[in-house]
Amino acid sequence: MPGLARLRAYPPAWLRYDLSAGLVLATMLAPVGMAYAQAASLPAVHGLYATVVPLLAYAIFGPSRILVVGPDSSLAPIIAATVLPLAHGDTQRAVMLAGMMAILAGVICIGAGIARLGFLTELLSKPIRYGYINGIALIVLISQAPTLMGFSLQGGNTLQRAWQLLEGVAAGRVNWVASAIGGAALVAALLLKRQPRLPAMLIVLVGATLVVTLFDLDARAGVAVVGEIPTGLPTPALPQVDFDDLAPLLLGAVAVAIVAFADTSVLSRAYAAKTGDKVDPNQELVALGAANLAAGFFQGFPISSSSSRTPVAEAAGARTQLAGVTGAVAVTLLLLFVPSLLSNTPTAVLAAIVMVSALGLIQISDLRRIYRIQRWEFWLSMACLAGVVFFGAIQGMGLAIVIAVIEFLWDGWRPHSAVLGRVDGLKGYHDITRYPNARLIPGLVLFRWDAPLFFANAEYFRTRVLEAIAASPTPVRWVVVAAEPVTSVDVTAADMLAELDNILRQAGVQLCFAEMKDPVKDKLKRFGLFERFGEEHFFQTIGQAVNTYVKKFDVDWVDWEDRLSKNASQVTPPVSHGAPPGASG
Repeated sequence: MPGLARLRAYPPAWLRYDLSAGLVLATMLAPVGMAYAQAASLPAVHGLYATVVPLLAYAIFGPSRILVVGPDSSLAPIIAATVLPLAHGDTQRAVMLAGMMAILAGVICIGAGIARLGFLTELLSKPIRYGYINGIALIVLISQAPTLMGFSLQGGNTLQRAWQLLEGVAAGRVNWVASAIGGAALVAALLLKRQPRLPAMLIVLVGATLVVTLFDLDARAGVAVVGEIPTGLPTPALPQVDFDDLAPLLLGAVAVAIVAFADTSVLSRAYAAKTGDKVDPNQELVALGAANLAAGFFQGFPISSSSSRTPVAEAAGARTQLAGVTGAVAVTLLLLFVPSLLSNTPTAVLAAIVMVSALGLIQISDLRRIYRIQRWEFWLSMACLAGVVFFGAIQGMGLAIVIAVIEFLWDGWRPHSAVLGRVDGLKGYHDITRYPNARLIPGLVLFRWDAPLFFANAEYFRTRVLEAIAASPTPVRWVVVAAEPVTSVDVTAADMLAELDNILRQAGVQLCFAEMKDPVKDKLKRFGLFERFGEEHFFQTIGQAVNTYVKKFDVDWVDWEDRLSKNASQVTPPVSHGAPPGASG
């Protein structure tokens, strides 16, 4: 419990900073929490429940000093896609399902943290994360657009919802008063975000609520509002769901756990670098799991870290998680004593708040850079985006990971290899396709293999070695594998090396290795290959292998460095007669 350990050494001078930052943070917690609940197709009040209790849990278990957790726009589509098909239009059932989903996500995170599996999020490369986030942003924008315009849709995937949106506009279902309020809120929020010291979301929320209240727009113009919010906090309880619902909920919980931890690990590392702290990713998993468990037991839904509220806390001067606790207490007081303040909040404004957050998620500049420097990774990102939009958030992310793994395997299956030669004036031995003027040592093939040797590429390795021998301009006596890039050898590859050695021996060719790492040599010893090839055919460097070969076969070969040394030794150095007596040096 890092939070309790931090509290024991808490400097009293930090208290005023954390309290003031917590009050500033509270101005954003309430509107954003309600908005993300709506985006997840849940009653707005449950966004407040999912805000308060997770903040308290993370304050105890979280390793990051100022990270803020709570409802998140990247999780809302996953929650909605998982819960809505199971709820069958029953709001209370949807709340129970979302709560159980949070508990399952919490258990997964805690289990992964205890098992020290924090490294698994490395499967989510930057292009995958960008594609996923851009796809999520697009889903959120399309899903919230009808609410902004004052009407609702029947569900379906993103493309179906986009089509229903166009049909709704064409059929005249738009509530123009609600649209005007939502549109004005959207523009105002975007403009106010440029002033980081201003509580943009709170200003927009309060302004729109006052307009609806003063002009009675919910009754007179049919503007949809949040409605009555129950007073107080829910009592802890295990959500009741059907056994048949657990499998789809578990699938959604896995996606939530992966996305939430990927976002949290990136955010926590960024702020740890600013504060000079060290963050344990496995403890981060445990803390994230505890926060989700708390949300699930208190009628909340899955939560993550917040890339929009954490900067607010930092800018307001937060020093520790006490700022988050202060914000949670402020929201609790709102729920306990004055929940009616939020009853006239128009849902169009909550949609505008979500859309502002979604627009902030979109990554464009980095994708341009990726397109410029690594084209295939850009298209991987686009595949992830398309998968998220066409098939859903969970399936899209899974599709992108599968594509990335296939690409990785392809690189290992058909890796780069090269025949090496000596380039005059350049140290080392280099790929003759890149240096056509490189000189080859007669009767010697220097072959570099730029990958581990394993079952998928073993036959390709043998083919490339035999092709290099066939392409040699002189009869080959030795083949030296430059094995420095080879990090591993498996049983299939070891058997292939033995078979290749038999073929080469029959042709009078000796197979040798240079620059092989000791762990790989250890594997060859276990396979019995080290003794087969002979220790004398393993060389520390390529240069040592070349020198041994040249000397053994008395090959007519003069290295350019040898020529330089010989020429230098033939130059007579000038004779120094010393300085005359009394002269200064």
